[in-house]
Amino acid sequence: MGAFRTAIETADLDTIASALAPDVTFRSPAVHKPYVGRDATLFVLAGVLQVFEDFRYVASVSEDHHEVLRFEARVGDREIDGVDIVSYDESGLVDELTVMIRPLSGLTAVQQAMGRVLGLA
Repeated sequence: MGAFRTAIETADLDTIASALAPDVTFRSPAVHKPYVGRDATLFVLAGVLQVFEDFRYVASVSEDHHEVLRFEARVGDREIDGVDIVSYDESGLVDELTVMIRPLSGLTAVQQAMGRVLGLA
């Protein structure tokens, strides 16, 4: 554990890719259906790196193959607070990533910005 956090903090897509299992499942706070696979997850995370400003992890809790990373960031004029809920496989790669964001106005800003960046809006 820790490789994913470091990869996100350095915003290095190659390092992020190497921290993800090939069959990783990513659950977005803004989309009802999960993204499955390294390429799909990396596509979304690349968008996140463009949209989130002043991103920083502020706390973490770890147990066994699970980690919860609390973060703060800004999207436009909205401050957001969220958590990355991370599960690791036996080799230490992220096999499941669930993101939760609050407040609703911040999540709405994330959803709109991500839609523009990913060409979904």
